Amino acid sequence: MKNILVVGGAGYIGSHVVKMLAVQGYNPVVYDNLSKGHREAVQGHPFELGDLGDKARLAEVFKKYAIEAVMHFAAFIEVGESVQDPSKYYHNNVAKVLNLLDAMHENAVHYFVFSSTAATFGEPVHPKIDENHPQKPINPYGNTKLMVEKILEDFDTAYGLKSVALRYFNASGADDSGEIGESHTPETHLIPLVLQAAAGKRPCIRVFGTDYPTPDGTCVRDYVHVNDLARAHILALEKMAQENQSLRYNLGSGNGQSVAELIAQAKEVTGVDFKVEYKGRRAGDPAVLVADSAKAARELGWKPQYDLKQIIQTAWNWEQHRRY
Repeated sequence: MKNILVVGGAGYIGSHVVKMLAVQGYNPVVYDNLSKGHREAVQGHPFELGDLGDKARLAEVFKKYAIEAVMHFAAFIEVGESVQDPSKYYHNNVAKVLNLLDAMHENAVHYFVFSSTAATFGEPVHPKIDENHPQKPINPYGNTKLMVEKILEDFDTAYGLKSVALRYFNASGADDSGEIGESHTPETHLIPLVLQAAAGKRPCIRVFGTDYPTPDGTCVRDYVHVNDLARAHILALEKMAQENQSLRYNLGSGNGQSVAELIAQAKEVTGVDFKVEYKGRRAGDPAVLVADSAKAARELGWKPQYDLKQIIQTAWNWEQHRRY
C-alpha cells in the first residue's frame, strides 16, 4: 500500500502527516479546497484542488492515482463557531465525509484514517480519558466527530470499510525544519496565541479562569506535538491494514500542563516577559483534560517524543520565521 489520499493535506496536521508519509516511502496525494489550508504547506507533493462536496472530482482523483487508503483532516474545528453556526459544521464535517466514504466504497478503497478529537468525550468523569470513557460531546463540533465515528462503524459492518479514529487532545508545535507549522485564521489555539503575544503581534495573552480546582487555579490540558501525531497516524494505518480491522485510539502526552505553567515555559523559551490578562471562566471549559494513551503505546508502540518545552521551541521557531 503506497498511494494515500490526504484530504485536508494543506492544513496544519495534514501537512505534517504528508511530509512524514513521504519520508517513510509512501506516495501522499493532497486533496484540499484551500478554504483553511495553505498551498505552500504541500511542499511539492502531488496536489489536487477540490471539495469533498464534489463527487465527480473525487471519483476523478481516486482513479488518477489508484488510491489505496484515505486520511481525513478536512474538518472545521472551532468549538465556538460550531455553537453559533451548527449547520456549517454538520454539512462539512458529516455530510461531506459521507461523500468521501461513498467514493471510497465505489472505488474499492477499504482503509480510512479519521482525525477525531477528545471533544467527543465531553466533560471528563475520570482523571485521565481512555478509550472506554463515555462519549458525550457538549458542542456541535464534538457531535460531528462522534457522528462520523458511528458512521464508520456502520460502514465497516455493511461494506467492510476499515477505519482508525484517532482522538487527539491539544495538537501543538511545528516541524523541526520550520518549513511548515500552525497557521489558522482566526487563531484560537493557546500556544500560537501565547507566542504571538511574545512576538508583539498581540498586546497580551488572556487567561480565562484562575479559580479552577487545579494546583494553580488555571485549566490543565494535554499538549501533544504534531509530529508525534503524524507518526501515530502512520503506525495506525499500518496496523489497520496488516490486521484488517477497525481501531480506536486516544492520543496525548498523558501529562497535564496548566495554562499558567505553559505561559511560564513560553516566557523562558522566548526570553520575553509578555503581558498576561486574567479574565473570568469561559462557559464549557473543563478544569482538566488529560489523555490516557496506554492503548496506543501497547498496540502501536507509540510514545510521544516531544515534551512541552520542545513543543514551544518548535512553535516559536515557526512563529518567528513563518512562511504562510
